Amino acid sequence: MSDLLKKAISLGWGLTIVSKEKIEKTVEELVKRGELAPAESKDLIERLVERGEEEKSQFKDFLREQVQRILTELHVPSEKHVSDLERRIEALEQRIAELEGSAGDQTPETGHS
Repeated sequence: MSDLLKKAISLGWGLTIVSKEKIEKTVEELVKRGELAPAESKDLIERLVERGEEEKSQFKDFLREQVQRILTELHVPSEKHVSDLERRIEALEQRIAELEGSAGDQTPETGHS
């Protein structure tokens, strides 16, 4: 796994697992210590929660892109590619069945039906 991916995962997990309750508790501590005015606490909580949600979304997008890149590098077929192959196999199986059926209709002496 690349260092960039490892760092992103570490950073992402750190940012996304912080719950609203944890943010509220931390902000309350800042208010108690006098480092933050009580009137500012609600706004700060809302901004931090919103930022956490944005970062969570960005992290999910980043992971999705990395997984897609890795799957492409490993030549893992897409769901669409597999579906297309399944349809082709079904069509070939049907054609084989038709050919086998018509071969059974021919008379052995002339080779014609």
